[in-house]
Amino acid sequence: MKSLYIDCSMGAAGDMLMAALLELIPDQEQFLSKMNALGIPGVRVNVEKKNTCGISGSHVHVIIDGEEEGGHHHGHEHHHHHHHSGLADIRSLIQSLTLPQQVKEDALAVYGLIAEAESQVHGQTMEQIHFHEVGTLDAVADVVGNCLLLHMIGADYIGASPVHVGSGTVKCAHGILPVPAPATALILQGIPVYGGEIKGELCTPTGAALLKYFVNDFGPMPLMSVTKTGYGVGTKEFERANYVRVMAGETDKKDRDQVCELAANIDDMTAEEIGYAIEVLMEKGALDVYAENIVMKKSRPAVKLVCMCRTENKDQMAALMFQHTTTIGIREYQCERYTLNRHFEQRKTPWGDVNVKVCEGYGVKKVKAEFDDLAVMATRNQISISTVKKEIHE
Repeated sequence: MKSLYIDCSMGAAGDMLMAALLELIPDQEQFLSKMNALGIPGVRVNVEKKNTCGISGSHVHVIIDGEEEGGHHHGHEHHHHHHHSGLADIRSLIQSLTLPQQVKEDALAVYGLIAEAESQVHGQTMEQIHFHEVGTLDAVADVVGNCLLLHMIGADYIGASPVHVGSGTVKCAHGILPVPAPATALILQGIPVYGGEIKGELCTPTGAALLKYFVNDFGPMPLMSVTKTGYGVGTKEFERANYVRVMAGETDKKDRDQVCELAANIDDMTAEEIGYAIEVLMEKGALDVYAENIVMKKSRPAVKLVCMCRTENKDQMAALMFQHTTTIGIREYQCERYTLNRHFEQRKTPWGDVNVKVCEGYGVKKVKAEFDDLAVMATRNQISISTVKKEIHE
C-alpha cells in the first residue's frame, strides 16, 4: 500500500511539511506553477535548497506582495503582521481557488480544526474568531499547498511519529504564551507528544491541524519499503538538524487501520434512549455504533452498546457514552479492520442522477446507491425502489 511516514522529531510546521512533501513529487515546477496560478492575492511560492547540520533539504518561501513573512520563530511560521481574517473570509477565499474539490474540502477541514481550537481558547464562537497567527495569506498558502501536495501524491496511508512540541515560551499577538501554545495544545489532544529537549516552539497550530486531519496513526515507523525521502528545512539553526522528514514507500498494512471499540452493558435504559445515544455518538465522529441484545447476571435482558472509533478519539467517545447512557463502566478493545477503498460517483437513470458509493479491493467491486436518493426518486416518479436500483446496476 502506498504510504507516507512523517518524522516529527523536530515538530511540525506548515512550511516545513510542504517543503518535505515537495521533495517527493517528480515535477516540482508543476506544483509551483499550480500554486502561483491559484489566485491567492499577492502570494508567490518558491523553493530553494538548504542545509541543516550537513543534511540537504528544501525550504519553501511564501512571498506576499514581494516580501517574505518576517515573523518566523525557530524555523516555524508565525503570522502576525498581516490583516486579521475571519473564518468566513478564509472559507470564501479557499472556495474561490482553482483547486480540485477534494483539496478545497481538505483545506476547509484543516481550518475547521484550527478555528475550533481558537474558539475554545478565546471563549468565542468559531465565526467570531479572527486568526492572528494562522489566518493570514501565507498560512492559507501553507494549508492549501500541503493539501494539494498530498492530493497529488495520493497516499493510501499516512503515519507519523510522536510530535516534539519544544519547550519554554513563544511570543504571539496576544502576548507571551507557553509552548505548546494553547490552540496547538488543544489540536494535539489525543496525539502522543513530548517536549523539553529544545527551547522554543517546534509545532505550530497549522502543523498540528495538518497532522490531526491527515495522519492515520501516530507511533513507531511501520514495516515499510522506502522509495523516497523528503526533507523540509527550517530557518533556525539548532544543535540538532532542523527538518521535517517524510518517507514515501510501501507498507504491508494493506487496507487495515487501527480502530478502538468501546463497549458497555446496559440494562436500565429505554430503546428510545439507546437510539438517541447512538445518534449522538455518530454525529460526534464515531465510525460505527451498534447495540446487541444480551442477558446479564440474574438473567436480566440488556443491551451491549458498542462504539467503534479512531484511537485518537476514544477518550471523547467514552465521555459521550458516560454522558448519554447510564453505564458506569466501559471496556476498550484495540482492533485492526480491513476496508475496501471507496469513492462516490453519480449514475444516470431515466429519472435523474443518483449518488452511488463504489467500494473496491481484494478482487471485488461493490456498488450501492444512496437510499435517500432512491427514496426521493421513487416517490417523485411513483415507481418502486427496486426499479431504480435495477436501472442503476444494469
